[in-house]
Amino acid sequence: MAPDPEPKRSSSGNPIIPKGEGDGPVQQYIAAMPGWKRAIGERLDELIVQTVPDVQKSVKWNTPFYGVEGDGWFLALYCYAKYVQVTFLRGTSLDPAPPGPSKTQEARYLNIHEDDDLDEAQFVAWVEQASELPGEHL
Repeated sequence: MAPDPEPKRSSSGNPIIPKGEGDGPVQQYIAAMPGWKRAIGERLDELIVQTVPDVQKSVKWNTPFYGVEGDGWFLALYCYAKYVQVTFLRGTSLDPAPPGPSKTQEARYLNIHEDDDLDEAQFVAWVEQASELPGEHL
């Protein structure tokens, strides 16, 4: 069997993955994350699933989304050239709010660079809080 071809990428380096519902498209996205970002994507996905075992997953607009069935989406991932961005869609409601401001009123970002030490306890606390809030219906 021939190996999967290298996915196309946006100018930011984000993998271009067809939209789809469920874990499969999200795993395809994570597998296509370039270089060190793949290990970050795998770890973030693992922490999200451990924290919210029944989490719903989808890829929309070349972006993995995580949510709670019936409540909408609470988190999204995106690859940029120099970092992986985690978007907490209702980030202003988290305590403490994630550090990165957004152009949208409620969203907040966590940007993870190659040499950053991910504070897993804080990330899990944010995921837990975010999953209990009303999500975005996209």
